[in-house]
Amino acid sequence: MWRHIASNAITFLMVGLFLLGGLIMWGKGEYERTGPLTEAICIEVPRGGSFRRISRELEERGAVKNSAIMRIGADYSAKLDDLKFGSWLVEAGSSMEEIVDTITKGGASSCGTEVVYRIGVNRVSVQVRELDPATNRFVEQAEYVPGEDAVPAVYEEKKAEADTRFRVAVAEGVTSWQIVNALQSIDVLAGDVPAVPAEGALAPDSYEVSQGDDRGAVLSRMAVAQEALIAAAWEARDPDLPINSPEELLTLASIIEKETAVADERRQVSSVFVNRLNQGMRLQTDPTVIYGITRGEGVLGRGLRRSELRAETPWNTYVIPGLPPTPIANPGRASLMAAAQPDQTPYIFFVADGTGGHAFAETLAEHNANVAVWRQIEAERGAAAAGGASTGGGD
Repeated sequence: MWRHIASNAITFLMVGLFLLGGLIMWGKGEYERTGPLTEAICIEVPRGGSFRRISRELEERGAVKNSAIMRIGADYSAKLDDLKFGSWLVEAGSSMEEIVDTITKGGASSCGTEVVYRIGVNRVSVQVRELDPATNRFVEQAEYVPGEDAVPAVYEEKKAEADTRFRVAVAEGVTSWQIVNALQSIDVLAGDVPAVPAEGALAPDSYEVSQGDDRGAVLSRMAVAQEALIAAAWEARDPDLPINSPEELLTLASIIEKETAVADERRQVSSVFVNRLNQGMRLQTDPTVIYGITRGEGVLGRGLRRSELRAETPWNTYVIPGLPPTPIANPGRASLMAAAQPDQTPYIFFVADGTGGHAFAETLAEHNANVAVWRQIEAERGAAAAGGASTGGGD
């Protein structure tokens, strides 16, 4: 009898273990399976939030089928206590496992409100925007120019929210003075900048910042990034370039950056300057003249005068031979690579063509014809001042 009871007990135990194993396998499959969410959503994890509350909210919003399985899976993977404060984007079809990874990995919030401080060549602006999870695109809530526009209430409101992200976006072609001046006006940053970094030493890019970050530390990040870009461009340079150092490459790249905003013609513009250097011709580029006037502190805001084209400054390439002594702006990666690897062309002239790009020429006669076309375009547009066009050499 006891043998029969023991045999039945073993049978029941084996069946129980089999069922338990099946249950575990089913739960694992549910945890890893594509989720029911048909559109992306944002999930906000408050400070001190509990995994139980967040998992239930996800179930209520249709992101997971069973919040209990989600918690068991998170516990099994040792992530139950790793919930991270912030706003997180949950993509459509995310599995419970993927959602747990999203809300426990930390880092910058991937959803919610973002404040972007845009440092441009002509102005600084502040944009408040909200991510629309359905389209994964940001929707602008407000934008203003500091010092000119009233500060929108939504900016102060969002700035005070703990999960708002902040970003400094630096455009290609801005000067170091412009960057420092703009950073000084960003009220979420702290600390003074004792000196303006060398021209060209800061990488135009987008930088995530946090409230209270030191302005000097932000500049250091920009400088480290630019050093890496310069080193990469120098390493990849054409061997026959008439450029003797990374510093000269940076200077040439800054001129290219200021001469054209058309990505596809940067290497052509570079070829013009390289051809001129190889032939011992002056570069004759207007942005260097402008830099000699402004020293990079703001925008000239008018066309160049004939007297300014003839005036001697260290940067006036209508007067000095070769490259100016320093860069005239902070170039980006594309202009650095254009300086390092110019197109092979016969061109030694270029002038604006009315489309935002330039017309290139090999001879002075061709260039003069292109200049005449540009002057006609200026006249038709009712240009008020002579000399406002960038002629890129030889005008």
